[in-house]
Amino acid sequence: MGAIHEGHLSLVAAARSECDTVVVSIFVNPAQFGASEDLEWYPRDEERDLRLLEEAGVDLVFLPPEAEIYPNGFQTWVEVTELSRGLEGEFRPGHFRGVATVCLKLFNIVRPDRVYFGQKDAQQTEVIERMIVDLDLEIELRVAETVRDADSVALSSRNALLSQEEREAARALPRALFAGELAYRRGEDPVAAARNRLAEEPRLAPDYVELAEWNGRVVLAAAVRAGKTRLIDNVVLEGAAR
Repeated sequence: MGAIHEGHLSLVAAARSECDTVVVSIFVNPAQFGASEDLEWYPRDEERDLRLLEEAGVDLVFLPPEAEIYPNGFQTWVEVTELSRGLEGEFRPGHFRGVATVCLKLFNIVRPDRVYFGQKDAQQTEVIERMIVDLDLEIELRVAETVRDADSVALSSRNALLSQEEREAARALPRALFAGELAYRRGEDPVAAARNRLAEEPRLAPDYVELAEWNGRVVLAAAVRAGKTRLIDNVVLEGAAR
């Protein structure tokens, strides 16, 4: 959705190393935002995005207007029913319907052989992979590791919306997940460990800290609110690598 950062550029680099042609789509998708979410102030800087992508060796950028993706009278939607429940699906009703629909449209327009997504959006990657399988799309999905800042906060376009105090508080999210990962390795409860560590930072309001199991992978996932900004992160627990 734009506001390009090093996490996005890591996906570009992976594609550049494996593919003859690299295409990046940028579309801030209104269908995946709820009525009270941050669509209006979601970070946008198309000029900067295009410069960074050109420097990274991208061949083509597809940057459609909203009317091209959702023309007048649009009424067809894609729902991945089971994987869209729980976690983000519980707190953002309709979110994954918007994600699946726009991704299918982008895939049909661009016709990629491979698509590259980040592990930070773990549930999203599962939804897209299920859609690819269920609808017999001739696309290979690649999932790249989460890229983190020096203080371990996962890179996200929404980080730009954080105040300095909120950015400092956001460090507690990855630390809580790492505490849960350590507890898991010790045979202890990873959810309890992560929740306990997160409770030490009163400036963050958790939406959830939960375990999810997808395709044999166990993921410890969390979502928190720092002020008006909502952040998600996760770690894949040992023994469940993709």
